[in-house]
Amino acid sequence: MSKNSTRLTVYGYMKCDSCRKALKWLDAAGLEHTFVNITENPPAAKTLKAVLADRRYELKHLFNTSGQLYRSMNIKAKLPEMTQAEALALLAGHGKLIKRPIITDGTRFTVGFKPPVLEEVWA
Repeated sequence: MSKNSTRLTVYGYMKCDSCRKALKWLDAAGLEHTFVNITENPPAAKTLKAVLADRRYELKHLFNTSGQLYRSMNIKAKLPEMTQAEALALLAGHGKLIKRPIITDGTRFTVGFKPPVLEEVWA
């Protein structure tokens, strides 16, 4: 089975430039995907924990640090005091706090739009 034979799930937000670029990249690469609106259906804490198990990402990489909600909730100050479980529950409850897009085949993950990383993982 080839690396790209599984349909991918893309957690994103259609008004997000990075998400639109990632979808365009996936289309150009011929990779089938299902889009999930991250603000209406954020990934579960279990899924986010699996992203961290990949070891490519740390907890801080899952946060959309440039988002309004991140700033208004003062997450930067609160994050160092949070347990991983608390942070993952917060993310799972607030899709706009999550760095996007998250792309997964259920086993592998990418967070954000970085073409070299997408190429390495999904091409």
